[in-house]
Amino acid sequence: MARTRNSRIDDADKLEGIERPFGRLMAYVFRHYPVRICLTIVCIILASVASAVGSIFMQQIVDNVVTPGLVSGFDAVRGTLVRLVVTMAVIFGAGVIGSFIYTRAMAIVTQGTLKHMRDDMFDSMERLPLRFFDTHPHGAIMSTYTNDTDAIRQLIGQSIPTLIQSGLTIIVLIGTMLYYSVWLFLVVLLVGALMAFLTGKLGGLSGRFMKAQQAALADEEGFIEEMMDGQKVVQVFNHEQDAKDEFVEFNQKLFDSSQKANIYGNVLMPALGNIGNIMYVVIAIVGGVMILEQTPNIHLVGVDVITVGVVVSFLGMVRNFSQTIGQMSMQVPMIALGMAGAGRVFALIDQKPEEDEGYVTLVRALELPDGTLEPTEERTGIWAWRHPHKADGTVTYTRLRGELVMEDVDFSYDGEKQILHDISLWAKPGQKIAFVGATGAGKTTITNLINRFYDIADGKIRYDGININKIHKPDLRRSLGVVLQDVKLFTGTVMENIRYGRLDATDEECIAAAKLANADSFIRRLPEGYDTMLTGNGSNLSQGQAQLLSIARAAVADPPAMILDEATSSIDTRTEAHVQQGMDNLMEGRTVFVIAHRLSTVRNSDAIMVLDHGRIIERGSHDDLIAQKGVYYQLYTGAFELE
Repeated sequence: MARTRNSRIDDADKLEGIERPFGRLMAYVFRHYPVRICLTIVCIILASVASAVGSIFMQQIVDNVVTPGLVSGFDAVRGTLVRLVVTMAVIFGAGVIGSFIYTRAMAIVTQGTLKHMRDDMFDSMERLPLRFFDTHPHGAIMSTYTNDTDAIRQLIGQSIPTLIQSGLTIIVLIGTMLYYSVWLFLVVLLVGALMAFLTGKLGGLSGRFMKAQQAALADEEGFIEEMMDGQKVVQVFNHEQDAKDEFVEFNQKLFDSSQKANIYGNVLMPALGNIGNIMYVVIAIVGGVMILEQTPNIHLVGVDVITVGVVVSFLGMVRNFSQTIGQMSMQVPMIALGMAGAGRVFALIDQKPEEDEGYVTLVRALELPDGTLEPTEERTGIWAWRHPHKADGTVTYTRLRGELVMEDVDFSYDGEKQILHDISLWAKPGQKIAFVGATGAGKTTITNLINRFYDIADGKIRYDGININKIHKPDLRRSLGVVLQDVKLFTGTVMENIRYGRLDATDEECIAAAKLANADSFIRRLPEGYDTMLTGNGSNLSQGQAQLLSIARAAVADPPAMILDEATSSIDTRTEAHVQQGMDNLMEGRTVFVIAHRLSTVRNSDAIMVLDHGRIIERGSHDDLIAQKGVYYQLYTGAFELE
């Protein structure tokens, strides 16, 4: 079981991130919040300068207040002390205000950016072809909305501001150190180089395993989602232990990545802290020796003798320097994680949407006395195809009737293995066309082509005489109702689930659709009738009841053509009769395409297509096919069964 599952989650199925996502992310943030970003940068600069100049304050206090005060008394230095205190109070106050403003601004920027990202991801996802969801694990897609956006939150809200502030602080500290003593700065430079090396080495390893952790988490979430959805199947076949064993594999992979990421990340900070302590002691020793030996002190503005205030200031700057390096180092794995998350988010946003070059649209129409049609905003019950002709600039209106013709259609999902071969069929308005055949014969594929969920490789499909490639996909699908074997109900009331077929339908229209589908009676027996809340894909309903709601949902859309994809295959015989009555009501007066395993449900079809390995091998009415005594006859009489 595990081998089967793992074989499906290969690299080709995963959502690969874009390259160099940092610039894209920054441009994305700036596009939505240009003013706040500029304000944030200014405030970060202010906070960084305020943080760094604290060391200058110590030197000024020691050299201009403490030392002279010991000689001349406090009164002699009182004015200098007050001036220094006021100055530093203003600087530190500005730093506090700057920190307050930028943290609040970044909270808005961060959460707002994530909102825009989720909006853009969902918008992109809703425009993707079904092929994308066939080839990408749903759990991995969900992970972009949760884990990846959380990594981006950490990146935007904490890591980047910390890096900017820390970088500016280090620049100010380096300038200040050079201003006071080049000799002492060289000691800091040597130790700082070692700290930078460790940060790059250990932080890089932590970041690499952080990215692996994120990928493993997406796989694990996909597996959990699949198991939850298929828990009934797992228990039916007593595969609980196999499922647990497989989960252990996913969880072990996640554990290994997380463990290594945290080991390297947790080792880094203590290592840098100890190196910072060593640097602190070395500076104290070197500075003390320079004071005792009266060593000439080289600095940016000349040469003099080093003072106690300079050494004290340097010690404060060294402490600030090592702490700042430590803060930066902790952000390295978070940045790697955030970049990986941003890459996958933008990869989802950039997915190529479903192609649609159709220009024929569906409009409400009014029939004039001479039989011609003209568009109208009124509900007339008449729909027409608005067909602009590019050659002469004219526009014609063709009544929507539900006539469909397929001519020499070939199709392949992957461009290699051909699924359909030379399929030709026709359905006149109001006819019922049935497809029968073994599993994999191509029945559902044909209906997917009618909806243009996939585009054909060769041949033509005409709908009301119009090549469906010319019809705008949403308008095409608006004209087709679908009732699937696997019913999907959404969280909401019964009424809301029926109205999903047409969102502007009134309550009265939804109830009428339920009556047409033979669902009204059981709905009224529910605890709150049409206001009964459905959750968990309608888990509080029987399969037959759920299917009746699906039929009602299709009925409220009132399409001229219907596709019924084995809608009764998983329902018991007694329930089938009830559901079949609802479908018969729905099919009346419509062009209908039926896929069925139970041949009893298609006896009244106008034409039955028998498919085998993507080819139509027999066609005709029930009586015609029985008289031919071919494959259909053998299937119907039980000579052999559909597989």
